[in-house]
Amino acid sequence: MKANAKKIIGIVLVIVLIIALGALYFVFREKPVEGSKSITIEVINSKSESVVYELKTDAEFLRQAMEEAEGLTFNGSESEYGLMVNEVNGEIADFSVNGAYWSFNVNGTYCNYGIDTQPVLDGDAFSIVYTLG
Repeated sequence: MKANAKKIIGIVLVIVLIIALGALYFVFREKPVEGSKSITIEVINSKSESVVYELKTDAEFLRQAMEEAEGLTFNGSESEYGLMVNEVNGEIADFSVNGAYWSFNVNGTYCNYGIDTQPVLDGDAFSIVYTLG
């Protein structure tokens, strides 16, 4: 009986810990800012050619801003983590062929999130770079 009680107490403590960690994540995670923002999105292709899109947006996340950028096209496959981009402005990065992928950066550092959840803040400078792995 005592062994069962210890197991039940242990399970309850694990559940409480998981709930507490989840609550902390939602309280302290990076949150998007709503309102009018000025941002830039630079696309650098495999030939190191650059195209810069400057826009004012109310987008909360990068994907929304990319959809608003006139002339910027992108494609990929939906996954449980959001859109996995493999094509930008008609150029495909195929990791299985040559290790290429599109890297996403904000203000000079890799994005911490996928494009569906990467917050957009006023003044952000995003870059989408064709990268060989």
